[in-house]
Amino acid sequence: MTKKVVHVAVGVIYKDQQLFICKRPDDKHQGGLWEFPGGKVEQGESVFAALQRELLEEVNLTVNGSEELMVIEHDYGDKCVRLDVHIVDDFTGTAHGAEGQQGKWVALSELDDYSFPAANVEIIEKIKQRFEL
Repeated sequence: MTKKVVHVAVGVIYKDQQLFICKRPDDKHQGGLWEFPGGKVEQGESVFAALQRELLEEVNLTVNGSEELMVIEHDYGDKCVRLDVHIVDDFTGTAHGAEGQQGKWVALSELDDYSFPAANVEIIEKIKQRFEL
């Protein structure tokens, strides 16, 4: 049986040499790990529209623009994800965990101090290349 691929828009929110990350709730898939906020792309929805909707819901930011960083697919065994990852540095609002999740700004140089889901390892490497760390 073919696994369904979950299409996810991911926002790497960047400001003043820092990134905003959120901690996944313990009762969710990959719970307790840190992640870049985002969510499922609905059928018929563009990645940018999904990014705008999800970042407003999750971290209270209005996304005005973004730049595609990468697209990756990852098989967790129990599910496959396709991550459309965008750098978001054009936004308004004050980021916080709007759905009760922990959220925080971290320096680019401190990303390795946090535990992320396996799919995020490639994203972090690409971020380091993009920002020349």
